[in-house]
Amino acid sequence: MVEQIGGTPNPRSGVPDLAGVDIHALPDFQGDPLAAYYRPMESGSWALTTVAFGVAMGYFSGLQRVWNMPVLTRGQDVWMSICPMEVESQWIGIDNASGHTVIVGLGMGWAAAMAAFHPLVERITVIERDTEVIELNRELGLFDRLPDGLGAKITVVEDDAFTWKPDAPVDLLMPDIWLDVVSDGRAEETRRMQDNIGAKTVYFWGQELELARHIVRDGKPICDATLEEAAEQFALPLIGLDTEDYAANTITATRQWMKGRWLDGTDIPEDLRSKADNPERF
Repeated sequence: MVEQIGGTPNPRSGVPDLAGVDIHALPDFQGDPLAAYYRPMESGSWALTTVAFGVAMGYFSGLQRVWNMPVLTRGQDVWMSICPMEVESQWIGIDNASGHTVIVGLGMGWAAAMAAFHPLVERITVIERDTEVIELNRELGLFDRLPDGLGAKITVVEDDAFTWKPDAPVDLLMPDIWLDVVSDGRAEETRRMQDNIGAKTVYFWGQELELARHIVRDGKPICDATLEEAAEQFALPLIGLDTEDYAANTITATRQWMKGRWLDGTDIPEDLRSKADNPERF
């Protein structure tokens, strides 16, 4: 999602308040090798467009200037873009991909295409139920244009995330079917997929924020030990917890992206509180 790119500043929506920010001093987003593969097009209710310039908050990093950013929308909703937040929030899964990787949710095809570059990845199955977004990606031809025939690793299957079963063992399950990075029941929905797929490892979009919500609700600090404990409670073979600075990065993502969407009964610590936790003041 790219609500943070433009519009009226709002701590709940993610649009940054740039008052007092020297935009010229901000670092430039270093971009992505796949950005040049995208072009404007439409398929039913879906559209690919390009935002010439914007200022975006990263997932683990701060504000950055973004140029010529591909954006995927459905109606008024932004489902994906190549911006700092999207790239940083997917990269742990892509970096840990191997063998047979299953990605649930096609989007712009970015995650599947990036995973195809990983030398340990042999096969990628993408599960997508929306025929219009499948057709958009077919017309775009991103996978066909990847270098060295890497797109041959990727197969798109039109099916439902909660009923599909693989025809071969799966090494990594990467679900990304949600509009926003925080939503209720995400771990449970991932577990429903995992019950059918039985992957060796799992990394779901927004994993850090979901772990943080449960840890903080229980009155505990976010650290390596509590992240491991929360992951065990999810009953999912989550990967990424041993990533360098994972706890510190989870704290950063929580401050920047929780936006008041804590679990009921949470006493929010001051060091994690954001403007979105005090909406009456804004």
